[in-house]
Amino acid sequence: MGAGPSFPMVPLSRDRIIVVTGSNSGLGYEIAKWSAMMGATVIMANRSEARSREAIVNINKEYEEEKAKGTVGLTNASPLALEFMQLDLASFDSVLKFCDEYKSSGRKLHVLFCNAGLGLIPYAKTGDGFETMLQVNYLGHFVLIAKLLHVMKQSGPDCRILLMASAAHKAGTFDLDTMNYDGNPGSFSSFNYYGRSKLYQIMQAAEMGKRLAGSNVTINSIHPGLIDTNFYREWNSGAKKVLLSGLQATGIAKSPLRGAKCSIDLTVNPAHAGTTGLYWVDGKVVTPSRDARNKDKQKALFEKSIEMVKQYLTEDDIKGIRGNEPT
Repeated sequence: MGAGPSFPMVPLSRDRIIVVTGSNSGLGYEIAKWSAMMGATVIMANRSEARSREAIVNINKEYEEEKAKGTVGLTNASPLALEFMQLDLASFDSVLKFCDEYKSSGRKLHVLFCNAGLGLIPYAKTGDGFETMLQVNYLGHFVLIAKLLHVMKQSGPDCRILLMASAAHKAGTFDLDTMNYDGNPGSFSSFNYYGRSKLYQIMQAAEMGKRLAGSNVTINSIHPGLIDTNFYREWNSGAKKVLLSGLQATGIAKSPLRGAKCSIDLTVNPAHAGTTGLYWVDGKVVTPSRDARNKDKQKALFEKSIEMVKQYLTEDDIKGIRGNEPT
């Protein structure tokens, strides 16, 4: 399956439930596909039902191709246990509706993979009043985690939250006063604010890793590398397009499967049970930026995040996500 670190083919029960946001293409597609091909039930939490239905058809086709090749470790079930649920992280109403529907289903939740994201887009605000990358990449997932954490705590051993971060966090400025950009649109730095959103995810994993210590739920963040996916659909002109073409031609831009290997490993590998609060790159634990590992800043970000979205959370949600207050 290509160069670089691989992942084990682990037999997964259909009773093991995995939710993957942003899973109709790219990294999320590969995470959903391989998790389902090992036997798990995968909920594809996406905006577009049509694209998700198409992805489910394609995954099942690729599953049959893998079986024909004799790939070892595949489930015998056919079709795979893949389901669509509508989720738009740019709308807190959509996030709340998703969580209500999920909880009403009575399902357990063993892995919540917060993969969906936007990057390097022009300045815009969501209908909820937040800079778009801040909400889609970070705050939307923050609320999703807070609303579903109780379900995960009731789902048995070895439940995992995974956050798709980025090495671009090193370019993100830590400044809570300007966390939700409201300056001149012409002065907006998409790269800085994309980096900020990824910095927040790494810091959230570190902070919540401490707060969830001793529970059945772990949380980690991952940098997948530069991936040749629709993520760069906004790179459609000028120097950015030339740069991406060069990265693709030289192989620096990874294929989605190659980029997803670490993520799939952290999703399915029993060896990672209990591992929490860490930042992963190419299958290894890596030290993130100085800001990312600053404990005071981690706590300050956590409190600021709760303040920003508290109208969407119940007291029980907030109590649950607070967990063990770090000393």
